[in-house]
Amino acid sequence: MDDNLSYFRTDGTPPLLEQTIPAHLAEITSRFPEQEAVVSRPQGRRLSYRRLDAAVAKLAKGLMALGFGKGERIGIWSTNNIEWLLIQLATARIGAILVNINPAYRSRELAFALQRSEIQGLFLIPAFKSSDYVAILSELVPELHECSSDTLACKDFPFLRRVVLYEPADPIATKRPASGFTLWGEVLARSAAVSNTALAKRTAGLNPHEPINIQYTSGTTGFPKAVVLSHRNILNNAYFSALAMHFSEQDRLCVPVPFYHCFGMVLANLLCLSVGACIVIACQHFEAGQVLAAVAAERCTAIHGVPTMFIAELEHPSFSELDLTSLRTGIMAGAPCPPALMQRVIQDLHCSEILIGYGETEASPLTHLTTREDTLECRINTVGRNLPHQEVKVVDLASGRTLPLGEVGEICFRGYHIMQGYYHDPEATAKAIDQAGWLHSGDLGKMDRDGYVQITGRLKEMIIRGGENIYPREIEDYLFTHAKVAGVAVFGVPDDYYGEEIMAWIKPRNGVEISEEEIRAFCRGKIAHFKIPKYIWFVEEFPMTVTGKLQKYKMRELAVARLQQDKDNG
Repeated sequence: MDDNLSYFRTDGTPPLLEQTIPAHLAEITSRFPEQEAVVSRPQGRRLSYRRLDAAVAKLAKGLMALGFGKGERIGIWSTNNIEWLLIQLATARIGAILVNINPAYRSRELAFALQRSEIQGLFLIPAFKSSDYVAILSELVPELHECSSDTLACKDFPFLRRVVLYEPADPIATKRPASGFTLWGEVLARSAAVSNTALAKRTAGLNPHEPINIQYTSGTTGFPKAVVLSHRNILNNAYFSALAMHFSEQDRLCVPVPFYHCFGMVLANLLCLSVGACIVIACQHFEAGQVLAAVAAERCTAIHGVPTMFIAELEHPSFSELDLTSLRTGIMAGAPCPPALMQRVIQDLHCSEILIGYGETEASPLTHLTTREDTLECRINTVGRNLPHQEVKVVDLASGRTLPLGEVGEICFRGYHIMQGYYHDPEATAKAIDQAGWLHSGDLGKMDRDGYVQITGRLKEMIIRGGENIYPREIEDYLFTHAKVAGVAVFGVPDDYYGEEIMAWIKPRNGVEISEEEIRAFCRGKIAHFKIPKYIWFVEEFPMTVTGKLQKYKMRELAVARLQQDKDNG
């Protein structure tokens, strides 16, 4: 393996932060005490950095009073709200490990997370929309109706000893649904038993290399894995992303992405806090109209999202009615961005400096980001260069040999940002990170001489049709340029003759009609004949994760079942 062909960046940027999250946040708070730190539109609440620091300290002392120590796991199962942020920062303050739980989880998935991460404390909200979190948890932990809050002991989850409930609309007024629940106000009341000196001593004893967070991968291909990340991992990733965005205390970031995901927790919350910017919580759960309203009302300068979110915002009926001219930047990541969408975000959403990000949870999460100094061609056709203090290479799928520039292979990363491993899963960790410390992404791409990376597809998504390797991303990008196409997903389905055939699911723009023949005619002469989809289905929505990632495995399952049914029916 020729590691001389890897690409490493410093670019004269600052050195890595060798601090814990609370140590760095203390410096920011001392510089900008009265600057707005967070605004929650759904809750109608605002906190300055000084007030945020005081609220975090009180919650941290409450956690200590409940007996939570360094390295213990505290889960959070909730939509976006200020309390989520307080829990994130308070656990970091005492050295506990925050475990992020997808608010879309149901009974089986929640049980998996509780057991996999050996969660000892769990914070949750009562319900959201059709999800009754209290009912789901009560079914899993019947002891909540039998024990007191201080004596909770669970047969099926032996590590779990505390469950804290809070209502985002009024945390202090939260009602107890059963005797085993602890209430938010009770945790804060316990804080009086712990002195400021004791909290300061606990915080001073923390190490940047210690684990601080367990993130679950999105699970688009099955049960997710528990990714263990340190202070150093995620603080530096957030900080260098902020520098790339030219972010400062003058910026206000509209956050429509969920906090439970790295995009929200690291690239929104920590990114803002690392430089003194303001977090604007637009909605509990993504809703395009609320996001646009938040941008206009709060004069946000930046907005994050996955491509499907930007599409929904651009297509929303209120889009043309609101003043969104305060926007200048943001990160689009989490899924490939079609060039045509990028151009619409720049022109219509006023995000002239919008950046394309790429990475994965196991890499804290960002590995690559374009910059405002990059040409439009680079920002449309690549994911930029790796962030400073990171290393990247492209390897041959069969041999693992580092490939020459311009050749397609698997993208690999190495550096400060690589996870500590999957929680209690050394076998899976060894499969993901090789003996030389390289994390294998599972993504296909190529790199040019300046370090710019172009993603060509997902290793598991590559379609092999009659011996031809076909990358769905290429077809998706082309179909998205059709004036009537609002969204597209391309994947392979089994075929008796070719091995695989190409299927495209297309979401038409609002109010337009489109036909299969129109799509095929659009492709003829523009892309190779073997890349033209055999199957074209028009859909109203795509199966997606909470973070907006397309779940192609679900589409494939539905498609295969229907094709088989059609075949059986002759």
